[in-house]
Amino acid sequence: MSLTHLQPKGWPAPKGYSNGLMGEGRIVIIGGQIGWDAAGRFAPDFVPQVRQALANILAVLAEAGGKPEHIARLTWFVTDIGEYRASLAELGPAYRAVMGRNFPAMTLVQVGALVEEEAKVEIEATAILPKV
Repeated sequence: MSLTHLQPKGWPAPKGYSNGLMGEGRIVIIGGQIGWDAAGRFAPDFVPQVRQALANILAVLAEAGGKPEHIARLTWFVTDIGEYRASLAELGPAYRAVMGRNFPAMTLVQVGALVEEEAKVEIEATAILPKV
């Protein structure tokens, strides 16, 4: 089973995300993951925190037998949209290093703060795994 990308005819192709995905199977909901490692240590900068948050998502997803290609949606919460925009050139390779060339439907918003004071990003995910 794979996810089907939904792209309305005539719309420009999105870069680095999908407008929508359709799939059938077991739904996995992953709560917001932040850029700390298993020992609770944060990377000091934005991009390494993103990379760790994505790795944390995959660790939770692996508990259900899932892989990056099963992720249908990511919702990003960042504390500084300017830092996000300034990091785009570095962020793409970091994203692909963890997620490969899987680009789910995504939303990204700036928030005033996250629960963990050192966190610069929090990402939640929804995945659709094949039926067993």
